Amino acid sequence: MIQQRANFDWMLKELADGVPGIQQIVVLSADGLRIARYGGDPDAADRVAAACAGLQSLAGAVAGEIPNSDGRMRMVIIEINGGYFYLMSAGPNAYLAVLADQTAEPGLMSNRMRDLVVRIGAHLTSPPRRNGQTV
Repeated sequence: MIQQRANFDWMLKELADGVPGIQQIVVLSADGLRIARYGGDPDAADRVAAACAGLQSLAGAVAGEIPNSDGRMRMVIIEINGGYFYLMSAGPNAYLAVLADQTAEPGLMSNRMRDLVVRIGAHLTSPPRRNGQTV
């Protein structure tokens, strides 16, 4: 299991406190490993991180089909019954995911997530693993 980086705690809490409706925040590597989390169950955060790896790959494939696109996913928003799921690129090989209930306001969420990514983007980069390397 990945150890959470304690220096993210206050920044993730600040996002949760600033946007009503946030249920869980997960910072993850491109290969779907949890780097940090705020709120919710740790096992659920691991499952969300793993699912995000596939989602960001799919979004990147779709982005590559858009003319004049650089092929990189910046943000995915999924509206589901009862809430929202947000996934945002947070630097090379790192992503920020947020699960929120239906009271969350999508515009505010997007803006606050972008602000957080700008503030801590350099700390969120996760170098790709080499064969046999563990985290």
